Amino acid sequence: MNVLVEPEVHDMFASLPGFGFIQTFHIQNASDLHERVDFVACLGGDGVILHASNLFRGAVPPVVSFNLGSLGFLTAHHFADFQRDMRSIIHGNITTDGVYITLRMRLRSEIFRKGKAVPGKVFDVLNEVVVDRGSNPYLCKIECYERNHLITKVQADGVIVATPTGSTAYSTSAGGSMVHPNVPCMLFTPICPHSLSFRPVILPDSAQLELKIPDDARSNSWVSFDGKRRQQLSKGDSVRISMSEHPLPTINKCDQTGDWFRSLVRCLNWNERMEQKGFTL
Repeated sequence: MNVLVEPEVHDMFASLPGFGFIQTFHIQNASDLHERVDFVACLGGDGVILHASNLFRGAVPPVVSFNLGSLGFLTAHHFADFQRDMRSIIHGNITTDGVYITLRMRLRSEIFRKGKAVPGKVFDVLNEVVVDRGSNPYLCKIECYERNHLITKVQADGVIVATPTGSTAYSTSAGGSMVHPNVPCMLFTPICPHSLSFRPVILPDSAQLELKIPDDARSNSWVSFDGKRRQQLSKGDSVRISMSEHPLPTINKCDQTGDWFRSLVRCLNWNERMEQKGFTL
C-alpha cells in the first residue's frame, strides 16, 4: 500500500523516524492525482472534505471522512472506530450489504468577463456558489439566466446556488430547503431579498445558470466558491454554473439515507422536541 499526504503534512513526517515510506505530490501539478489515488481518508470536519474536493479538478476517488471537527455533518465515521472502518473499506464489509457510497453532485463554475471566459477561473464546487454585495452599501442587482433566457433579476444581499450536499449549509441559513444528496437538483436561494414574494426554488440538475452583473447595477458584486477563492464581479461580468461531470463519492458509515438523517438530528437537532403524551384516564 502506498500512502500519499499533502506536502505540508509530508514535511512533518519527514523529521520523524520510521515514516520514510510516506509519499507526497505537487499541488501545482495534481491533474493526474486521481490516477494515483484509490481512496482518500480525511481527518477533521466538513472543511477538510471541501478541501479534498478542491484537490481533484476532474474525477475524484472515494472519500472516507473521520470526524475530528466541531460539527461534522459530512463526517459520519467516528475517529475512535478508524481501524475497524478502514479494514471494512479495504478488505470488504463482513455483511452481505457491502459498502455504501453517496455520489455527491458538484457544480462546475466559470467566471466570464465581458462575455469571454477568464483563464484559470474554473472551479468545481461541492457546497455552493454565492454572489453577494460584499461591503457595498447597496443591494445586489443580478440578472439570472437559464440557457440564455432571463428568469429573474435578484435585488437582494445576494443569491446562493447550492448542491444537495450544500443544502444543509449556507442555503439552509438563508431559508432554503434541506435536500437529500441523492436528489439530482440545484437550489436557488436568495439572501435577504427585498421582496416578500421571492422564495427559494429547486431546479433540475440539467439547469445551466448564468448570474450576471448588469451595466446599470449601482455597484460591483463578489462571488465565492465553497466560501473561498473570493473574486470581484464588475459590471458586465458573470459566473456560469452547471452540473459537474465529476461528483464526489463519499463512503457511508451505514447507508445513504440513514447517515443523512442521523446527521440532521446530531448536528441540526432536526425535529427534536418533547414527545406528546397520551391522555391518562
